[in-house]
Formats: sequence, structure tokens, C-alpha cells
Amino acid sequence: MTLPTERPTNKSLPSGSIPQEAFDWYDEYAHGDIDRRTFLSRLGTLSVTGLTLSVVAGALTPNYALAEQVSFNDPDITASYVEYDSPNGHGKARGYLVIPKNVNADNKAPAVLVAHENRGLNPYIEDVARRLAKVGFIAFAPDALFPLGGYPGNDDKGREMQKTLDGNKIEGDFMDAATLLKKHELSTGKVGMVGFCYGGYLTNALAAAMPDTIHAGAPYYGTPAKSNIDKIKAPLQLHFAELDKRVNDTWPDYEAALKANKVDYTAYVYPQANHGFHNDSTARYQEKNAELAWERTISFFQKTLSA
Repeated sequence: MTLPTERPTNKSLPSGSIPQEAFDWYDEYAHGDIDRRTFLSRLGTLSVTGLTLSVVAGALTPNYALAEQVSFNDPDITASYVEYDSPNGHGKARGYLVIPKNVNADNKAPAVLVAHENRGLNPYIEDVARRLAKVGFIAFAPDALFPLGGYPGNDDKGREMQKTLDGNKIEGDFMDAATLLKKHELSTGKVGMVGFCYGGYLTNALAAAMPDTIHAGAPYYGTPAKSNIDKIKAPLQLHFAELDKRVNDTWPDYEAALKANKVDYTAYVYPQANHGFHNDSTARYQEKNAELAWERTISFFQKTLSA
């Protein structure tokens, strides 16, 4: 399996021209700690030479036209939306399934479950699934918002919708998705999981809740599992942003628990990176750190899911 070589350029406002306070406030806004009015009001207090409030706010808000690294028409993959039974979740769920073209009954592949942020299955996460399939993994990205009609095409609305759902049922939907991948007719039965933000939490949670199903986990800036850390069997590769105080404050206790339970883990902290640095649709994106983290993730899955 090889990595894609062509990577698009993110043309959003360079992160170096935006004060750190703006990133911190956006993180609070994105996670529901402040509302949009407060977020914009705070941005208005900044004195940023040559930049207007609308320019800064626009740079921090996702532009998903920038987030396509692998086209849904790529000849090496087949992508489709699949509904599945979710008895541990909302009863019925749906996700984005991407299968490498060379995978068949005689040439099966390991699978990776992809967990989105706190706003549903947006185009960035779909692209992550395609990136995984492009290098040879079966990838499946469920949409937690399916019970409400699915991702609405707008992150603000998606965030509000996801807040209304029962978190335990969301976890159940992802657990049943992991089972689907393990049993899929084209899967080797080896299942990895990668998730971002809330999806990073889900990755930690499923590694703890499904030790015989999740064989490797790569959470990006995710908070710890709430229970059963002692049950984790899968190796973990954890990715953190240096400037992400909210998530990083949870890491020392989590690391102590992983050590106490002899979990095989590696943690990386990316310098001068903000929460969401892998998401190439906003000014939080840092190409060098994002590419390094992704190369590490692919190598990790190739190693842990091939045996």
C-alpha cells in the first residue's frame, strides 16, 4: 500500500496571521461552551492589521471545498452510503463505506472505522475515509445524525443536532459499525479505528468497550474513555496538538491509567498546533503536522492490522 502523492493546497487564511485567542475562542464555540454571538463578539475585540472580522471568522469556519484529497470518482475506490442495523444504538444507522477496487473475496483487506467530530458526517470525514481506501483499507464512516435525517450540510446546525442525541446510543451505533466491519465479507476481520475530536473520544471508548473487535486505535485530540480502560487490548497511537489545552489537560491521568494497565501506546504532540490541525478545511490546518500525523497513522494501521 502506498500513500497518495498529490495533496491540494489549503487556500484559507494562514494560521500565523490569526491571534491564538481566536483559535481558543473558536474551540470554545465549536464545543458548545459559548454561542456564535459571543464568539463573533470576542473576535470583534481583536485588532488584526489588514483583516476584517468576516475574514477571520470565515477562515476559522470550515470550507469543505478545500478538504477533498481523494475524489469520490477516484478509479481506485468504490464509495457508497450503507444502512445497517444498530441494536445497541438507534436501531438503524447509516454510514459512508469506501472499498478499494482491488479488494474481493480472494483478496480481502483490513478495515478502519472512521469517527467524526461533534457535528455529523461532514465532507472532511468522508474524504478521510476515501484516503484510507486509497491506500488499501476498507473504510466506514458512520453518521451519528442519521436518526435526525443525516448531516445537514452545515456544521453549526449539525453541532446543534448532535447535542440532542443520546451519547450512549451514538456509541452504540459506532459499536455496531465496528461489528459490521469485523464481519464484512471482504474484511480480514481486523478492525482499526481513527477519530477526530469527539471521534477521538469514541476511538478511546470503543477500544475499551470492544477489546476483541478493535485491534488498533488512532485517536486525534480525543478525551479518554470514561470506563473500562483496564480492558483495552489494542495498541493505541494518540495524536495531540500542543496548543489544545482543553484536551491536553485530560492526558496525564489517561496516560497514567494506560501505563498502569500495560496498554501498548505511543503519544505524539505536534508543536504549535491547535485542536483540529488535521482538518484541512480551516485555518487551524497545519499541513506539515497533518501529513506527518497521517503518515504515522497509515504506517501504524499497516503494521497492526496486517497480522
